[in-house]
Amino acid sequence: MSDPKVVLVTGTSRGIGRELARLLAAKGCRVFAGQRSGTGPAGTETLVLDVSDAASVAAAAARVREAAGHLDVLVNNAGILLDEGVPMLEVDEADFRRTLEANTLGPWRVAKAFVPLMGRGGRIVNVSSSGGQLASMGGWVAPSYNTSKTALNAITLQLAAALKGRGIAVNSMCPGWVATDMGGASAPKTPAQGSDTALWLALEAPTSLTGKFLQDRREIPW
Repeated sequence: MSDPKVVLVTGTSRGIGRELARLLAAKGCRVFAGQRSGTGPAGTETLVLDVSDAASVAAAAARVREAAGHLDVLVNNAGILLDEGVPMLEVDEADFRRTLEANTLGPWRVAKAFVPLMGRGGRIVNVSSSGGQLASMGGWVAPSYNTSKTALNAITLQLAAALKGRGIAVNSMCPGWVATDMGGASAPKTPAQGSDTALWLALEAPTSLTGKFLQDRREIPW
């Protein structure tokens, strides 16, 4: 019997991240639930982690190294939405910076810290958004959020190229419109449905699949 996969999911205090961590644990993975405070879902190991804080990220990586020795899957899910409905020229600069720090630099920072724990066959899943698609930019007004997800997609491509030789797959996924605190109660998808593509990329997708943007397990335009 093989050892369980060791997985880190960031942003597990609520929403998609919490549901995904729960589903991964239910499938037998050893799940580190990364969140700034509180306790992760049942069956997971809570990991204090603020993706916007370099010292917190470094401490979390040291904790996982000590506790598990390696990492098989990283899901960069943590993110914030501060400017929905705010016109681009009216966005507060401090909010723009906070959004980029959490949604773009955060996943990059976490990847830098945890890739040394990953070997061939490792997987990185970046939770992005169709709001970041250049192919349809402007359809939904959330300027700093959308920009941060476009930049996250660029980081996905850069990481995929950098890690291909090491056998680590890196992909972005869009969960769709999900009924969470961020998505609102009228959204058509449940957190479990929004987590499905990330769950598939984490455990079941071909390891040769890398450098792609996916929704509902299908590739979508950048």
